[in-house]
Amino acid sequence: MTFDLRRWSESHRDGFAAMHRDPEVMADLGGPFADAAIREKFDRYRDAWSIDGISRWAIVDRASGAFLGYAGVMFRADRGHPLGLHHEIGWRLRRDAWGRGLATAGARVALDHAWRTLTSMEIVAYTAIDNRRSQEVMRRVGLDRAAHRDFTARYPKGDWTGLVWVARRPGDTRR
Repeated sequence: MTFDLRRWSESHRDGFAAMHRDPEVMADLGGPFADAAIREKFDRYRDAWSIDGISRWAIVDRASGAFLGYAGVMFRADRGHPLGLHHEIGWRLRRDAWGRGLATAGARVALDHAWRTLTSMEIVAYTAIDNRRSQEVMRRVGLDRAAHRDFTARYPKGDWTGLVWVARRPGDTRR
């Protein structure tokens, strides 16, 4: 399957919403999101391009234009976040798009773009303890495990523990 990474448009909203309503896709975050939370998240991703100059991209099937998921780097401006202000790489795919290498390919493009766009020395990723699929993507794209930065946060659906991984700017020799 060939795919494109595209900036957000209204044509992606329904697929984005359906993905966030899928219990299996959203299992690592406590289950499906409510419609209001989905709308807020979509708008935040869409608007981040003009606010921060970087965001997630919609992953779409090149032939059909169907929404498959997203991948990209976002600025997390929440000073109350356990990791403070940071850039985060992330991805999420529709269930029927799993296992095709889309998360890994999208993450690689996103990191390359981020290193050309940002001055940050690192980009973090975090995932639930039992989300082995995302942990494998993190390994494949060359992120390093940073267990000393793991955190637990309180979310509306309950406490969530994030395992932290770090991508360091190419050429940065600090470990």
